[in-house]
Amino acid sequence: MAEASGLALAIGLDVIAERAVNVRKVHPATLIGKGQVDDLAALVEDERIELVVVDGSLTPIQQRNLETAIKAKVIDRTALILEIFGERAVTAEGRLQVELAHLDYQQGRLVRSWTHLERQRGGFGFLGGPGETQIEADRRMIRDRMARLRRQLEDVRRTRALHRTRRKRAPWPVVALVGYTNAGKSTLFNRLSGSAVTAEDMLFATLDPTMRQIPVPGLGKVILSDTVGFVSDLPTQLIAAFRATLEEVESADLLLHVRDISHPETEAQHADVLAVLGELGLGPLGREKGGEGPPIIEIYNKIDALSPDDRILVFARSERDKAIALSAMTGEGVDQLITRIVADLGGSELERDLLLPAGDGRTLAWLHRNARILEQNVEQGDHIRLHISISASNNARLAARLSEAEPG
Repeated sequence: MAEASGLALAIGLDVIAERAVNVRKVHPATLIGKGQVDDLAALVEDERIELVVVDGSLTPIQQRNLETAIKAKVIDRTALILEIFGERAVTAEGRLQVELAHLDYQQGRLVRSWTHLERQRGGFGFLGGPGETQIEADRRMIRDRMARLRRQLEDVRRTRALHRTRRKRAPWPVVALVGYTNAGKSTLFNRLSGSAVTAEDMLFATLDPTMRQIPVPGLGKVILSDTVGFVSDLPTQLIAAFRATLEEVESADLLLHVRDISHPETEAQHADVLAVLGELGLGPLGREKGGEGPPIIEIYNKIDALSPDDRILVFARSERDKAIALSAMTGEGVDQLITRIVADLGGSELERDLLLPAGDGRTLAWLHRNARILEQNVEQGDHIRLHISISASNNARLAARLSEAEPG
């Protein structure tokens, strides 16, 4: 119930009333029984409610019959999540993905308010809005539009694949943050990268993937990726549409599964994330299906929100489960996480001496970006002697640079 309310609040709705309804038997016409429909209609009339959100799936017939019976607009969980995604996605790719998911959802439904064809920003018209119109659109128009969107997303997928290929050549490891929505992924991303991506106490604050290079002792640099949060009963249309984004998770060298360990439903959220990863062939469930994915570090986030007694229990559990307990908000435990990342990626630094021509400014600049300069002295004969600390992977890259620079 709390999550359903959080989803409604995330789209700017005022939650006037919440009701848990016991469905002993699913009624094909209205989902719930006649008495429950009458009670809902009375509540809608008494409180002047304009929108009813059903935290589950509705068929088109059930949606229409409920709207007729209670005289208010009705949407289900999938429509609500799609509305949030439609309003939050800011990149062209994100907009394409959400529109494809929306059209897939609408295919079998009555044509409703298609305001997204007229507005540049905002959601997809489930909740109404200024200038709302009813546009008659046949199934062929939907199919044609979906085909165009899939072609555009295929271009996005190819572009991402090229970028991944370039990154593999770098070669810097990619670490992707995954987890339930509002688990603190963006806050941890900001803590590790020094960035300022959106991090709010709100469901689905992050939709579009963000990537940053961060220096990590022992590895040189790491590419850190912040991804869309998961949620229970994530609409299948969204999993399919966001495949291009989720491919970043599949190609990562390491996953950080960020959990809100202070949340009362943390175990259920953990199971939901593993289920979505399993559908991608990742994690323990993915391996059961024959998939091969990157290793996963479990992160018990938000320890700052725990009582002293709960903190003791969580730290004991993290040691037993080989997880990292930390607070992305305060920074407590982040050093242990970096040490663990280095260990899991097999990183280690070595020290070496170099003698470079004083005019080789390009190699010197490269070293300042990709190594730690421990000592630097100018020697006679226009040479610079350096004592550096560098990761094994960057040392291999340096060797290649120096061999290319040698004559003949």
